[in-house]
Amino acid sequence: MTIGGGIEEIERRRGSTVLVIAATNLEIELLPPLYDTLREIGRSERLDVVFSCRGGVVHAARRIALLLHDFTDHLSFIVPHHCESSGTITVLAAHEIIAGPVAVFSPIDPLLQTSPTASDEGGPLGISAQDVRLFSQMSKDWFGLEEDEARQKALSVLCDNIFPTTLTSFYRSILEIQLIGAELLSLHMPPGSEAQASKIVDQLLFGHHSHGFALTRGDLVALGLPLRGDPAIEDLAWEIARELRGSVGGGARQAAEDDWFDALIATRTGSRRRRRSPGTPGSRWEAGEIE
Repeated sequence: MTIGGGIEEIERRRGSTVLVIAATNLEIELLPPLYDTLREIGRSERLDVVFSCRGGVVHAARRIALLLHDFTDHLSFIVPHHCESSGTITVLAAHEIIAGPVAVFSPIDPLLQTSPTASDEGGPLGISAQDVRLFSQMSKDWFGLEEDEARQKALSVLCDNIFPTTLTSFYRSILEIQLIGAELLSLHMPPGSEAQASKIVDQLLFGHHSHGFALTRGDLVALGLPLRGDPAIEDLAWEIARELRGSVGGGARQAAEDDWFDALIATRTGSRRRRRSPGTPGSRWEAGEIE
C-alpha cells in the first residue's frame, strides 16, 4: 500500500483528516511547511496525525503540538513505530493516541551532549539530567556515605567536573519540560487534573533508568494517557511506516554520497519533503504528489 492509499483508507474508516509527519529530528524549521500544509487542508473537526520521529528539540515539540491544536477540535496521534524523546512530549497533547504493537516511546529527561572526543577520552557522548540528579543517591547506596555527606561530596565532585552553570542549565531544562508537559496535557485533560498531569510528566522524567528505555503502549496506558487500540488502523499505519522507512532518513540512501530526505509532511493530496545533500549544511523543501 502506498502512503497516499493508507491516508485515504484511514480517513474513510475514521471520518477524519489525516496528516503524516515523519522527521528524523523535530526542529522549529518544520513549522513553516507544516503551517502551509494545515492552511491548505483547513480546520478539521478530527485531525489524525500519523507520527514518526526519533527525537528533537523540546521547543519544537511544543510548537508543533500547539499548531496542530489550532487546526482541530480533536487531535489524535497514530504511532506505528518510533515516537521517542521529544516525540513523546508531542503526543502528550493528544486527545487520543493509537499505537501499534511495536510503537516505541521513551522518557523525556534532557540530555547534555559532550565533546566529540569524549568517548576517546573514556567519557560518555551524552549525559542525562538523571545521571546528575542521582549522583548523590548512588554515592549513598554504593559507597555507604551518609545522606548529608553524600550530597555535599556529590555537589563538590559535580562542580569540579561539570561547569556550575551547566548544572543550572540542566535544572532549568527539567523545569521547562515540566511546564511544557503540563501545558500540553491541559489541552485535553479536564479542569482540576493538574496533580495527575504533574504525575504523568514526572514519571516520564524521573521514572526510568535510561533515556533510551523503550516504553510500550501499555506503559502509556499505565501512566493514564488516552491510548486505545484499533487493529485495523494500526495495520494501515504500519504499512505507511514501511513506506516511510524506505524514503525518509539517511538509511534510505543507496550510497553515502546520495541526497536524502530527512522530513516529510503529507496529506492525501500532496507532500512536502526536505532534501539534504552530503557536505552541504543547508536543505530545501520540495512539494509534490504523494506516493
